[in-house]
Amino acid sequence: MTTQVIVLNGGSSSGKSGIARCLQAVLPEPWLTAGIDSLVDAMPASLKTSAAGIEFAPDGGVNVGPQFRALEAAWRAGVAATVRAGAKVIIDDVFLGGAASQERWREPLTGLDVLWVGVRCEGEVAEGREIVRGDRVPGMAASQAELVHKGVVYDLEVDTTHTESLVCARTIAAAIAAAADAAARVG
Repeated sequence: MTTQVIVLNGGSSSGKSGIARCLQAVLPEPWLTAGIDSLVDAMPASLKTSAAGIEFAPDGGVNVGPQFRALEAAWRAGVAATVRAGAKVIIDDVFLGGAASQERWREPLTGLDVLWVGVRCEGEVAEGREIVRGDRVPGMAASQAELVHKGVVYDLEVDTTHTESLVCARTIAAAIAAAADAAARVG
């Protein structure tokens, strides 16, 4: 089996989206992206400021409620169904619950060949990117830099603190190629 899903987990402004775009450019087959930001953007405005939905605290904290969780579960099942229908997908997520967030992905992705990738970035560097972006709550990047990795098990980790997205993407692509070669030798 060859890799069907790449899950990129990292804090806000860690470089996940840039890596995903670079992966689409360097991988030999077409890959779709599915990002948590797109899910949040697709939600009605009423859920973006509600305890039942998702709330962004002034200090950069993020709180999610039951309606958000229900829509997130449906989104995850939809992403997995897309893969089962034949598409390869790069998931760009932020595991606010660390290992518990990874577990919420494991069930819909059961039976698929998944590469779990940790995208690390020092908090101060991510915070600088957050300021430049201007579309994030200040403090979010620093508060998430380590939190999202707590208890998460990865196949591979990259660090964007001093490494460009393209180099990280090539590292991930090389791991996928190596896994495919190993599977071909066994098969």
